Amino acid sequence: MLVRLLKDYLHPYRIQVAGVTALLLVQSLMTLYLPSLNADLINNGVAKGDVGYIWRIGGYMLAASALVMVTSIVIAYYSSRAAMAFGRDLRKDVFVAVEKFSARELNQFGAPSLITRNTNDVQQVQMVLFMGLTMMLSAPITGIGGIIMALRTDLVLSRLLLISVPVMSVIIWLLLRRVVPLFRVMQIKIDRINLILREQISGIRVIRAFVKTTHEEKRFDVASEDLMQNTLKVTRTFAIMFPSLTLILNLSSVAVIWFGGHLVDTGSMPIGNLTAFLQYLMQILMSVMMGVMMSLMIPRAATSAERIVAVLVTESSVIEPAQPIEPDTRTGLVEFRNVEFRYPGAEHPVLSDITFTAARGTTTAIVGSTGSGKTTLINLIARFIDVSSGEVLIDGVNVRDQSLEVLWSQIGLVPQRSFLFGGTIASNLQYGRSEATDEQMWDALKTAQGSDFVEAMPDGVSSPIAQGGTNVSGGQRQRISIARALIKGAPILLLDDSFSALDFTTDAKLRAALHEHASELTLIVVAQRVSSILSADQILVLDQGKISGIGTHHELLKTCEVYREIVYSQLSPEEVS
Repeated sequence: MLVRLLKDYLHPYRIQVAGVTALLLVQSLMTLYLPSLNADLINNGVAKGDVGYIWRIGGYMLAASALVMVTSIVIAYYSSRAAMAFGRDLRKDVFVAVEKFSARELNQFGAPSLITRNTNDVQQVQMVLFMGLTMMLSAPITGIGGIIMALRTDLVLSRLLLISVPVMSVIIWLLLRRVVPLFRVMQIKIDRINLILREQISGIRVIRAFVKTTHEEKRFDVASEDLMQNTLKVTRTFAIMFPSLTLILNLSSVAVIWFGGHLVDTGSMPIGNLTAFLQYLMQILMSVMMGVMMSLMIPRAATSAERIVAVLVTESSVIEPAQPIEPDTRTGLVEFRNVEFRYPGAEHPVLSDITFTAARGTTTAIVGSTGSGKTTLINLIARFIDVSSGEVLIDGVNVRDQSLEVLWSQIGLVPQRSFLFGGTIASNLQYGRSEATDEQMWDALKTAQGSDFVEAMPDGVSSPIAQGGTNVSGGQRQRISIARALIKGAPILLLDDSFSALDFTTDAKLRAALHEHASELTLIVVAQRVSSILSADQILVLDQGKISGIGTHHELLKTCEVYREIVYSQLSPEEVS
């Protein structure tokens, strides 16, 4: 997965990567050339007292060192550019993929996990790419080149490599067997931390109201401790690995000096060759250590790559039609024909045998007990999810055959949980129509019964809104959300239990104001409060996912037992009549 991800997303930057590779080759060759120059300097310059030779070879060494320094700077610059651009492109594609997900896929992954995948996981892959461009490519070149140069310098001392390199490789293999599974578990535990933290921040008022602060602290501590223990296992492995490798490196250096010293003493080896061999040994073992560092990063990056690719390859269950069909006219007519919806693998459907029509200029109310499928029905109209069987049509065309953006442009939605974006009241209203004027915004707020409290704010429509609208009340959020949907000017308006936070007076005023617009809209309202839908043109009564009754308030009182129970549980006999 990691190789596939790098291959796909590095293609636009292949010239930069090729340039970095060429520079790494030059840098590695210069690095390998320096010990040889140093040996010549000692053997032919210092030993013979040839000052001119010393200056000449010293100049070559300075030039080679300067070239290594310049190439290092250029490599770091272009490697970081390629890695950061790779991360940017990958984050964008993950975000775009998540935007296309239906409610089914969003629930499948979960918001905390999706956030982690687009931040921490992308960062892990991005980091291994940067380190790979600067270290992974140079390590094998320097290591193999160092072995060749060491053999060329002295075959007898080169036998030490037959001991040090295999021992180092065995230690690395044993420790990697322990580390790789731990990295996989670590990502899952990070997801868990994010999930708990998100829940606690979102539900802080509930936590305080039920005096569960200590309980939540303990819950977070357990997850945090779990992550810490897993991370400690990884850290302890590192604590064993690096001292072990350093010990091998130092013992190898001591052995080279010991045996090389005897060779120099007997005249079998010039002292310059000994210093060069020692430098080549250091380069070989340092290359192995760089490879170890990369091998520690790669498993974690590979795990992250798998999680990222899982998002990228997941197809949304709501698919854009290959050849979208446009309705001949746009009137806002909504039709359900024998609709059934069930979640994959579910034994029973959420909705079954749903058939009704909602026409322009009418108000259709949907009532029913909790879990009866009211919000699911609304989601089917907006095609946030797709029917399992049957058809949902808008203006005579199946919603599956219409372009998603065109379909959504015909719908104004106020969800069950009113959500506002961080910014201002104006920026939230202009989310419905970007070119909306101040006059249009105030008209929409007036209809939504929100103009009074907005006028009371110091900056009016320019007043700030915190993320999620947490600095305004639930009723104010609902009214701003309704105004946002109205200002969009769509022919279909879906209100999913959007009056629940309003007092009775505001509720009545809002219903009266919406009634004035009803002739221009297909209004579909999900309601828990029966008093808000008594005047609806038709009321759908849902019971366990099926239509128990359909008609006006007075018709249903006579014909539908479920509706009568709902009404009499909320209203007195006088109010009902």
